[in-house]
Amino acid sequence: MKVRYITKAAVIAVLYVVLTYVMGLMSFNPLQLRLSEGLTILPLIEPAAIPGLFVGCILANLQSPFGIIDILGGSLVTLLAAFLTSKAKNFWMGTLPPIILNALFVSIWVSYFAKTPYLITAGGIALGEGISVIAFGYVIYNIYKRISSTYLK
Repeated sequence: MKVRYITKAAVIAVLYVVLTYVMGLMSFNPLQLRLSEGLTILPLIEPAAIPGLFVGCILANLQSPFGIIDILGGSLVTLLAAFLTSKAKNFWMGTLPPIILNALFVSIWVSYFAKTPYLITAGGIALGEGISVIAFGYVIYNIYKRISSTYLK
């Protein structure tokens, strides 16, 4: 692997961790709001984002009140979503994997541990993901495209 690729993946992982920690417990509630999920759009334009997001999610989920299931399960969901996003044809299609997969799968254990109905939890996670991935992701996507065309070749 090239040093540049590893460095990009590491920076994305660190950003994911920092943005998750900044949001505190809001990152782990049935109505989750993780600004870090805005980074999940990056696999559209940056291959190093796939391992970066996976490692970042593992490290961020070390503070999860849901334990090993969230550390492993949530990170695997993020890895799959990142891979699928990398195959998307455009920004809007790229937003769907993280929103849908997190809503469907992360909601399973979050609803169980938070003692909230699955459908309410899935809706809350989908809403938070939508806000993060579409709104914050749009900003990140455009900034990264601008920076990468000049500095990150």
